[in-house]
Amino acid sequence: MAGHDHAHGDGHQHIGRATQRRALWMSLVANAGFMVVEVVGGVAFHSLALLADAAHMLSDVAGLGIALIAQQLVDRPASARHTYGLQRSEVLGAQANGLTLLAVAGWITFEAVRRIGAPADVVGGGMLVVAVLGLAVNLGSAVILARAGGASLNMRGAFVHMAVDAAGSVGAIAAGVAVVVWGANWVDPAVSILIAALVLWSAWGLLRDTTRVLLEATPKGLDPPTVEAALADAEDVETVHHLHLWNLASDVPALSAHVVLRGEVTLHQAQESGERLKAMLDDRFGIEHATLELECHPCDPAPDEMNRGAHDHTH
Repeated sequence: MAGHDHAHGDGHQHIGRATQRRALWMSLVANAGFMVVEVVGGVAFHSLALLADAAHMLSDVAGLGIALIAQQLVDRPASARHTYGLQRSEVLGAQANGLTLLAVAGWITFEAVRRIGAPADVVGGGMLVVAVLGLAVNLGSAVILARAGGASLNMRGAFVHMAVDAAGSVGAIAAGVAVVVWGANWVDPAVSILIAALVLWSAWGLLRDTTRVLLEATPKGLDPPTVEAALADAEDVETVHHLHLWNLASDVPALSAHVVLRGEVTLHQAQESGERLKAMLDDRFGIEHATLELECHPCDPAPDEMNRGAHDHTH
């Protein structure tokens, strides 16, 4: 007998995602507007650090747009073709953001290496003013996205863009100070390389985590033996086997398991036991989507488990 729980907590998720969309829109408008300012400032003041930050901000605007589209797709209802809906779209959006970050890191590094041998004559004062304004926009956007992010990798991808941009603005400020105080034009491309390293580090973390979700790895913060033990500790449960944990979306863990109930139980009693177990999984582990195969005696081991047992025996 299989028990399904797909509706529990949907209201909470809908409210959370509406808040996330508002945060994404606010950040998108702020960054698109300031990106134009940085491009103009970078060209006018001959600053690669500003242009690098503007290029990253362009990726931010694209990334925020991707995140917004992904959030819209996540809320589409399930269909015959997509029985879980399009919840993985937010993971794909986060992965696309990671790839754009990689491309931005490559461009910044190429331009910085090209300029280190022959640094441009940077107008430090103007660069400094634009960089300070950029830092304010980046920090404001990062705070908005962090408050609305929750456990969503899509929102984390958008936040990472903002956080790295804030670090880039700090680097541009440092370069502006170096140019104004010491006339050190070489600091501008050098700082750009540091910005590129930060972008690369952020992209790697995002791509690693999104790939884990797409490969259906165990969700972060959940330990299969602990979850299995919690199910087995219930007074009406004899044993638990074939337990699997994965993510539907980055913030939506799911579980399936076979649960052997004690004694001879009626269909009604088994259903009540299943509902209690799913409520426990939600309360203790935040697992809202649980499918439990309720049994009155253990089923035959799966072929992969038999093969594993034979392999262990030979060694």
